[in-house]
Amino acid sequence: MAFTESKMMQLGTVAPNFSLEDTVTGETVQLGDVESPHGTVIFFLCNHCPYVIHVNPELVRLANAYKKKGIGFAAISSNDAVQYPQDGPEAMKKTAAKVGYPFPYLYDKTQEVAKAYDAACTPDIFVFNGRGKLYYRGRLDGSRPNNDVPLTGEDLRAALDHLLAGDPPPEQQYPSTGCNIKWKN
Repeated sequence: MAFTESKMMQLGTVAPNFSLEDTVTGETVQLGDVESPHGTVIFFLCNHCPYVIHVNPELVRLANAYKKKGIGFAAISSNDAVQYPQDGPEAMKKTAAKVGYPFPYLYDKTQEVAKAYDAACTPDIFVFNGRGKLYYRGRLDGSRPNNDVPLTGEDLRAALDHLLAGDPPPEQQYPSTGCNIKWKN
């Protein structure tokens, strides 16, 4: 596990399209299937990262709350499943059920989607406005495994509240931090 910060893609960047398998349903999901005219959140996650395991309860709470407000969600795992079989599609399906993800959990086998999003870590979080332009990229909140900061999702929640209110993007956006994406050799 290498501690990594997100690369902070340029605000206003158009959401890269994707067409990936949902490991839960087996169906192909495209960006347009999860996009919402109110905004869309794309998470880059994996099963074994302690940072993701730590934030999973808040990701579920947050997604359940903001889906009711019209925000679309999807999670993508891009880790190399050959080197990290615990992050492969079958394990992803089990994790999604165990954690209760209320969004598709998609597998990026070629890692092309992670590259298109310039994703660097898990979790890496991207929020796009209703026109598909990057509005927020950064951390869920200041909580990390073993730092005793409460898990609240306050940074992402604030960004989504501002988005829904029609406000400009938050000026202060902190990078997400976690394990590096496990790239293929």
